[in-house]
Amino acid sequence: MTLPNRPRYATRLNAFKQKGDTVAHMIAAAGRVGGLDAADLNFPDHFDHHSPADLSRLLADNGMALNGLAMRYYTDPGFRLGAFSNPDPKVRRAAIDVTKRGLDALAAMGGRLMALWMGQDGFDYSFQADYARMWDDSIAAIAEVADHNPAIDIAIEYKPNEPRAHVVMPDMTTTLLALSEVGRANTGVTLDFCHMLFAGEMPARAAMLAARHSRILGVHLNDGYGKRDDGLIAGSVHPVQTLELFVALDRAGYDGVIYFDTFPDHGGTDPVGEARANIAVTDRLRQIAADLAGNEALAHAQASQDAAAATRIVTAALYGG
Repeated sequence: MTLPNRPRYATRLNAFKQKGDTVAHMIAAAGRVGGLDAADLNFPDHFDHHSPADLSRLLADNGMALNGLAMRYYTDPGFRLGAFSNPDPKVRRAAIDVTKRGLDALAAMGGRLMALWMGQDGFDYSFQADYARMWDDSIAAIAEVADHNPAIDIAIEYKPNEPRAHVVMPDMTTTLLALSEVGRANTGVTLDFCHMLFAGEMPARAAMLAARHSRILGVHLNDGYGKRDDGLIAGSVHPVQTLELFVALDRAGYDGVIYFDTFPDHGGTDPVGEARANIAVTDRLRQIAADLAGNEALAHAQASQDAAAATRIVTAALYGG
C-alpha cells in the first residue's frame, strides 16, 4: 500500500552541531542525510550571523526547504523568570517584540509556521506566582503575537516542566483551554512525542483531542522513557504508541511535516546515521499504520474494547506471525 499523505521530513538543526560548527555547517550536514528535505531554524540564535536571505539560500543550496521557525527565549538570561508570563511588564514586552521580529524574519523567508515552546513560563514554589495573572498575561501575549501576522500559524509546543518545575501550559487539555481563550484562527498545537510521554499522555489520544478542538500544526517525532525529554530515535522505545499515533494522524488527515526532534549530540551518536534511522523507522511504521487503518478486525476489536484481540493484530503487523 502506498503511504497516504506522505509528509516531508524535517530535522532539529542543532542535532548536527559539532564543536565550532556554524549554521551553514549544520545545514550542509543535514543535507547529506538523504531524505531530509526541510529544516526548522531557531530564532534568534540561528540568525545571529545570517540574514533571512542568507539562510534561505543555504537551505536551497543543500536541497532543503524551510519548515518553520521556533522561538528560543532561553538564550536571553532576562527571560529566566518567564517570557510571556514574566511579572515585569517591560520583560513581557521584550519577549513579545522579539517574537514579532521572529515572525518578520519568517515571513521574509516565505515561511508560515512559528512554534512557541514556553518552558521558562512557569513557577517553582507554592505562593511564588499569581496563577490568574500568569495565565492572563500568557493568553494576551499569544493573542498579540498571533495578530501580528495572521498569515502565519502560531503553534504551541507544550511540555509539563523543564526548566521550570511547573509551566503555564503543561499538557494537551490545558493548551487547548488556552487556545480557546486566545480565540485566533491562526493558532494550533505542535505534538512532541517525548513531551506527551513526559506529560503522562497517550500520544494518539492527545492527537485526537488536538484535531477535534484545534489544529495539529506540527509533529515532533522522537522517543524516550517518559521521565525526561530523552530525544531518542523514533520508535526505539515505544513502537506501538508511535504506530498508534500515526494511525491517529492519518484519521485526522494530517499531511504536514514530520520533524525529528532527537538529540544525537547528547550521547555522541553520529547525527547523519541517526537521521537515516529516524527516516527508515518512520517510513516502516507509517506503512504499517496505513495497512492497519483499513483492518476490519482491528476496528471490531477497538469498537468492543477488546485489548487482547487488538494487541494480537498490532503485534502481528509489527513483528509478523
